[in-house]
Amino acid sequence: MERAFASRWARNVFVTVGWLIVLMYIGSRFFTHIDLALYGYMVGTVVFIGGFFYRFMAWADRPPTKLILRKGIKLLFRKTTPVTAADHLVVYRFIWNRGWYRWLQHILLGWGCILSAFVTFPLVFGWMYFTMEDNGFYTVVMFGIDLMRVKADGIIAFLFYNALNITAFMVIGGVSMALNRRLRNMQARAEQSFSYDFLPLYLLLFISVTGLILTFNNIFLEGFGHPVMSMIHQWSVIITLIYLPFGKLAHIPFRPMSVLARNYREHYGTTAPKACKVCGTHYVSTEQAQDVVNVLKHSEMEFKTEEGYHLAELCLPCRRKYRMSRFTGIPTHQIKVKEANQNAKG
Repeated sequence: MERAFASRWARNVFVTVGWLIVLMYIGSRFFTHIDLALYGYMVGTVVFIGGFFYRFMAWADRPPTKLILRKGIKLLFRKTTPVTAADHLVVYRFIWNRGWYRWLQHILLGWGCILSAFVTFPLVFGWMYFTMEDNGFYTVVMFGIDLMRVKADGIIAFLFYNALNITAFMVIGGVSMALNRRLRNMQARAEQSFSYDFLPLYLLLFISVTGLILTFNNIFLEGFGHPVMSMIHQWSVIITLIYLPFGKLAHIPFRPMSVLARNYREHYGTTAPKACKVCGTHYVSTEQAQDVVNVLKHSEMEFKTEEGYHLAELCLPCRRKYRMSRFTGIPTHQIKVKEANQNAKG
């Protein structure tokens, strides 16, 4: 079977799409509950999966990433993993440390997109649908199993009907905050570009606005213009799905990998410390320092000093002083006096 595919990436994509089709077949009760009006979203999602695999395989094949993933997966069942996962994937505490404004912006954008996916994908693949056997009551069906029975005019049904409207307002709020920061913050203005920073925001904004217009047409205009707006909205979603793995929005599906990196840092940060070759200060664990040396060696990058040790075996202040010595010709890295402002902020 290894010879049946052009590459490992091609094989993994084939297997993933194959399993997705099997799940669609089972979840939709042998394709009897596939909504053809959502067919375009389905095709766009399959293309998104292929693009995501391409991006992920290219990223995971890098020596540093491969090392972090391999060791991070081994540490996945640490006692602190649930807390780390909650901090990185649920409450975004790492962003809260950078300011409440950016935290709220990411909460609205991140959870708006995630909740939209949780609602849209099960409907698109036929995994979830609604039946009404008794007048006035809906039965929520998931993978052919009756999950719950709700009143058609109850609060739960209202949340089901308007889930995408709620997430659309969340995304619009997050996009507005992001655009405001990017237009007013001088550092952001100096670093950003239209195609990488603004285009993803405009795509999300366009999807959210056209989705709300669909609801407005149905409620207030009795469906007037619905077919045209439905096609506009569908194409905007498809284009965004195809673009998503290759732009800035790719960090949304990549975000769970941060838990593995955090586990790696936390676990090896408590192991035997590494002493700086110059000043003797413990600055990182021996395992982490050796990993840096091995990764650079794998990439054919040997940062050896004149004294014969690796640059990664120096603490940050001594490393900076060594770089100064290469410019000035003065062995400043051999001076065992610490920098006066090495812990300065700002």
